[in-house]
Amino acid sequence: MEIFWGIVIVAMLTILIILDGADFGAGIIHLFVAKDEKDKKSIINAIGPFWDGNEVWLIAGGGVLFFAFPKLYASAFSGFYLPLIMVLWLLVFRAIGLEFRNLVNNPLWKTIWDKSFGIASLLLALFFGAALGNVVRGVNLGGVENGISRFESIYFFNPLWNESFSPLGVHPGILDWFTVILGVIAIITLSIHGANWIIFKTNSSINNRLKKIVFNLSLALFPLLIISVFAWTKVKPDALDNYFKHPLLWIFPVTVLGALIGLTRLKSYKSDMTGFLFSSLFIIGAFGSTIAAMFPVLLPSTNNVNPPLTIYNAAASEYGLSVGLVWWVIAIVLVTGYFYFLHSIFKGKMDDIEYH
Repeated sequence: MEIFWGIVIVAMLTILIILDGADFGAGIIHLFVAKDEKDKKSIINAIGPFWDGNEVWLIAGGGVLFFAFPKLYASAFSGFYLPLIMVLWLLVFRAIGLEFRNLVNNPLWKTIWDKSFGIASLLLALFFGAALGNVVRGVNLGGVENGISRFESIYFFNPLWNESFSPLGVHPGILDWFTVILGVIAIITLSIHGANWIIFKTNSSINNRLKKIVFNLSLALFPLLIISVFAWTKVKPDALDNYFKHPLLWIFPVTVLGALIGLTRLKSYKSDMTGFLFSSLFIIGAFGSTIAAMFPVLLPSTNNVNPPLTIYNAAASEYGLSVGLVWWVIAIVLVTGYFYFLHSIFKGKMDDIEYH
């Protein structure tokens, strides 16, 4: 059951990144690319009916984490308390930016809330990328110092950054040169994904420009991914061991490479949906590559005193996991039906659908 629920958590997080990640990316495009009111409205219309529903996967993922892996939930929500509060506020400002901009027909009012929406989207992409960096790098479980744990073995505290801005210190921070690299990759990835969603759902005048941006950003991802892999092996020398033990796992990096090549050919596709499919495939491959390298670890420990949290030692009891399965099946059927209904109503281009 532990492996099943591990797969469920990964699947739900992947869906969250694909769906809500497109909204974050659209916000970044809205901030940097859309200049006139017509294009801004097109972008907002493209995500308007979907963005709040997409965040259901964030709540649902947190709920599954709470009952399936309670130790991991307790550890993460304690040690990452500060950045989680920052993420909460960014989600709030992103939402009110969308909802408030059309309440007053004044350029200054709209500019304030447009910036709120765009900057919050940009910082959310950065923080989610940095969060993944913290997970793959590991944390100082137990707060070990001089070989002695200051906390219980599953708890830790990370400052926003440490004085050396290094992931190799005794007390790593939320932000360091390794997590910032992943944060930058997340910003670029979600910008590509958001641009592809805008191209798919609108006939905006910036679509041709977005195709050029996707091409350039996709080329930039190649060296950044290589740098991130080398950085990861410096932080954790055994990071790629799973790939050499189980060669079948190389299907995930190959998927990443194939998706990147597909994204560089965006201008040649007749269907506007193709680019979005390739960026979704890239996200699946990249996230899958990370999880495959870490399995079965959920949260590594940077010390030798306390063991990492894995799908086995962080899971709830067998009885709890079995009972949860019944309710999860009911919930996933309802959520799937809702999303099918929503996307059936708002299929096609969204330029003429006003979002208030």
